[in-house]
Amino acid sequence: MGGIGSIPLVAGPVLALQGADVIGYLVVFFFLVIVVLIFVFATIKVVKEYERIVNFRLGKAQAEKGPGIVIIIPGIDKPVRVDLRERFLMIPHQTCITKDNAPVDVDFIVYMKVASAADSVIRVNNFEGAAMGIATTTLRAVIGDIILDEVLSKREEINAVLRTKLDEVTTRWGVKVTNVEIREILPPKNVTDAMILQMSAERSRRAVVIEADGRKTATVTVAEGDKQSAILRAEGARQAAILAAEGYAQALTTVFGAARGIDEKTLMIQYLDTLKTLGTSAATKFILPLEFTELIRPFRNVISTAEGGSARDGDK
Repeated sequence: MGGIGSIPLVAGPVLALQGADVIGYLVVFFFLVIVVLIFVFATIKVVKEYERIVNFRLGKAQAEKGPGIVIIIPGIDKPVRVDLRERFLMIPHQTCITKDNAPVDVDFIVYMKVASAADSVIRVNNFEGAAMGIATTTLRAVIGDIILDEVLSKREEINAVLRTKLDEVTTRWGVKVTNVEIREILPPKNVTDAMILQMSAERSRRAVVIEADGRKTATVTVAEGDKQSAILRAEGARQAAILAAEGYAQALTTVFGAARGIDEKTLMIQYLDTLKTLGTSAATKFILPLEFTELIRPFRNVISTAEGGSARDGDK
C-alpha cells in the first residue's frame, strides 16, 4: 500500500519533464523552418520579363540571368538587378554660348535604355548620372558650333547631332540613346524683343501683300467681266443686225412678190386712197414727185375710154 501510494509522487516530475521537452522540440522545429524559409527566399530570385540579374560569385561576374527563377547561393553570390525598360533623363536649363556669342538657355530630354545589363553594371558606376553629365557637356559643344538663328530654327538637326554624340559615348556602357528632344530654348530678352518686332513687321508685310493681291485679283476680275460683257453685247448687236437685215430682206421679197401681181386698177385704188389721206390732213402744202404725172396717166386713159363710150352711145 505504501508503495502504491508513492507512485504519483514519481510520475508527476516525469510528465512535467516530457512537456518541457516537447515545447523545446517545437521551438527548435519552428526555428529550423524559419531558417529554411529564409534560406529559400535568399536562394530563389524571381526575375521579371523586363529585368535581368548580373550575378557576382566571389567577386567574379557571371552571365546575365533571367527572366524567370534564378538560384542564388547566399553569402557567395551577390546579385544586381538591372531594369531594361526605356527611361528618360530630364536635363534642366543649361546656359550655352552660341557661335555668334549669344547666351541661350536650353533644356532637353534624353531617352535611353539598357542594351547590355552586364556592361551597365561593370563598366560604369551610375550610368544615369554619367549620361546626364555627358549630355550637358555635349549640349554646350553642339550649341557652341551653331549661330543663334540656326539654334532657334533647326531643332531637329540639333536633336539628331546630340543623339549621335551621346550614343557614341554611352554605347561602351551598354546603354543605347534612342532619342533626344529639346523642350525649350530661351534666347536673351533683347533678342526676344527683336524677334517680336520682326514678326510684327513680317505680318504687316504679309497683310499689305495680301491686300495688294486682292485688289489686283479684283481689278483683273472686273476687267475680265467688262470684256466678256462687251463681247456679249457686240455679239448680241451683230445677231440683232443680222436678224433685222434678214427680216427686211424677207419683207422686200414679199412686197416685190406681191407687187408683181398688182394691175393698174389696183394701183389706182391705192393712189386714190393716198390722195384721200392727203386731203384729210391739216397740211396746206403738198410736195408731189415728178413721177406723179405718170401715175395720173391711167386715170386719163380710163376717163378717155369712158368719154369715148359715151359719145358712141349719143351717136346711136
